[in-house]
Amino acid sequence: MRYFVTGASGFIGSALVRELIGAGHRVVGLARSDAAAASLAAAGAEVHRGSLDDPGGLAVAAKAADGVAHLAYNHDFTDMAAAGAADLRAVEAMGGALEGSGKPFVVTSGTLLAARGRVVTEDDAVDLEGFGAARGRSEVAAIELAGRGVRSSVLRLPPSVHGRGDRGFVPTLIGVAREKGVAAYVGDGSNRWPSVHRLDAARLFRLALEGAPAGARLHGVADGGVPMRDIAGVIGRRLGVPVASVAPEEAASHFGWIGPIASIDNPTSAEPTRNRLGWEPQEPGLIADLDEGHYFGS
Repeated sequence: MRYFVTGASGFIGSALVRELIGAGHRVVGLARSDAAAASLAAAGAEVHRGSLDDPGGLAVAAKAADGVAHLAYNHDFTDMAAAGAADLRAVEAMGGALEGSGKPFVVTSGTLLAARGRVVTEDDAVDLEGFGAARGRSEVAAIELAGRGVRSSVLRLPPSVHGRGDRGFVPTLIGVAREKGVAAYVGDGSNRWPSVHRLDAARLFRLALEGAPAGARLHGVADGGVPMRDIAGVIGRRLGVPVASVAPEEAASHFGWIGPIASIDNPTSAEPTRNRLGWEPQEPGLIADLDEGHYFGS
């Protein structure tokens, strides 16, 4: 099969490109820059120059492919509404190009977008009134495409997709700990983040392209919930700084923009996803990955 991948030069997308090519598929990767195009070509992928700001170009690439994996997203926490709107336009453009084809369309979402306060399951719809409002509309649009002749599915990723090259939430926590001289958690630190290794996530994206049923919500989660005090404990030990609690009302001032996310309890189940697609995570969990040292330059 010949798959179109957005975000193909990114942290997870680059792993997916290698995963798909290794499984015998052809890949067309979206590239915004010369560096991204060169990276994709070196990996053995074809290159489609463009960006999420060009829905027409995305539609052309999607229509010419045997399926689409949409991983690109503008992670702009200063204007989440604009980022979400751009993503929705991209999903609608590519979904429209695939309408009536029966081709797979895997759209990336997040476990943080669903209801919280309990274990999140694949049956839980996105919360369009809260944290998930901006990006959640893309998830809803993707699921609705299943009724328009697209084998669409949503793959929700956890707040920590970890591995070498990670530039997400965990490195941000490490940076705060370096700056403040303390590895902190909020309250008693019992709130949990689910996680997955980038290579396991890439494998699940491939399995979803190959066989996820239309309208499926999938959870790319290996660790269902790692307590934040455990994450802080490894960070403190690796940096040689104290580990301490921060009161919930002080989380924003201590952590900055990531304060609300560091406070979230987001335990997540992935058993239906594993059973449906035969997905078994094989890479180290988050704590073991942190303990390898590469997050700390060792």
